[in-house]
This record gives sequence, C-alpha cells and structure tokens, in this order.
Amino acid sequence: MEQVHVSNHPLIRHKLTLLRDKGTDHKQFRELIRELAVLLAYEATADLGLEEASVSTPMGAAEGHRLTENIGLIPVLRSGLGMVEGFWEMMPGAQVWHIGLYRDERTLHPVEYYNKLPVHPTVQVCLILDPMLATGGSAVATVDVLKRWGARRIKFVGVIAAPEGIEALTTAHPDVPIHVAAVDERLNDIGFIVPGLGDAGDRQFGTG
Repeated sequence: MEQVHVSNHPLIRHKLTLLRDKGTDHKQFRELIRELAVLLAYEATADLGLEEASVSTPMGAAEGHRLTENIGLIPVLRSGLGMVEGFWEMMPGAQVWHIGLYRDERTLHPVEYYNKLPVHPTVQVCLILDPMLATGGSAVATVDVLKRWGARRIKFVGVIAAPEGIEALTTAHPDVPIHVAAVDERLNDIGFIVPGLGDAGDRQFGTG
C-alpha cells in the first residue's frame, strides 16, 4: 500500500526490539517510546513544505530554508502522550491538542470522552500519535474528528501496526499516510497485536 511507510532504519529496529522485551521496565519503556518518536518524526515529516530564506552567519550570508507549514500533534490518550516529547524535540514549535478515546473491551469500538481542539484549525499538518494501530478504531475515529474540524492534511504515526488496523484506516481514510516502525502478524481475540508489546499505556505508566 502506497500510504503505509514502514521504517527499516537500524536504530528504529534496535530500539523496537528493546521496547518489545517484557523485561523492559516502565522507565526504560517511556525513554524508548520517546527515542522512537524522534526517529519516526524525522521520517514522517520528510515532505513538509519549505521556502527559501537568507541568514547571516559569522562569515557572511547563507541561503537556506524555513518550514512553511505549522504542525499540530494529536496524541491519542493515554498511550500517545509518550510520543509527544520526542516530536517536540524535533519541532518545538508544534502545537499539541488532546483527543481522549478508550476502547470498549466488549465491542472493541472506540468511545470518545475528551476533545480539546480549538474552534478552528490553526495548522496545516496534523500528526496523530498513537504507539499501537491495533483494530484501527481509535485512529479512524480520530481522523473523523479532525476532518469534521476542518483539518486538510493528516498523518498517523505509530510504533507497531496490525494488518487489521492498517486495513481499517486505509479503507476509511485512503488519504491519510501511515508511518510505523513495524507491521506485526495479527490481532488476537481480545484485540491486542501479536507479537506486539502488550499494553503500551500500562507499560509506559507502570499501571499494568
């Protein structure tokens, strides 16, 4: 699928292996999520718009470039919060908004409980941050919210995706690129990615 971008960067593959390890404690897990977010931010923003700009160096004038697009980060609560710091390291001027969704464990469908978007869009690019693209329900619902709000350019950035989640998101929103570190085998009968890494929220915050 053209809109699915799976990183083959050696650092990403190395850190993802450490992230998956059940022996990784929650402090290390949070650090790895942040580090992976930095690397994924680099790959997911390769097509941002630029304009030419001149600056004065200590040795004279130099021609360069500046971004022409403002960026909004939308971490899906709660596990998406761990990716924000890594993206902020790369783009400290990015705005951050929060959309709260939880998965009904009976139906596996997302339920929205929190939305802190401004009245009108203030950026040109929205990056949805969620470590796991499992059933795809939360990702689809978040894109639905952003499109109703008026967002025109949206990307999903995660760590691990299941084929079922990719299919759900690409079917519902074929215009939304997906950037992840890995695509795993499948979902199990309770909607968790296999082999995955367990519950990303619990492992980040030590609540599992």
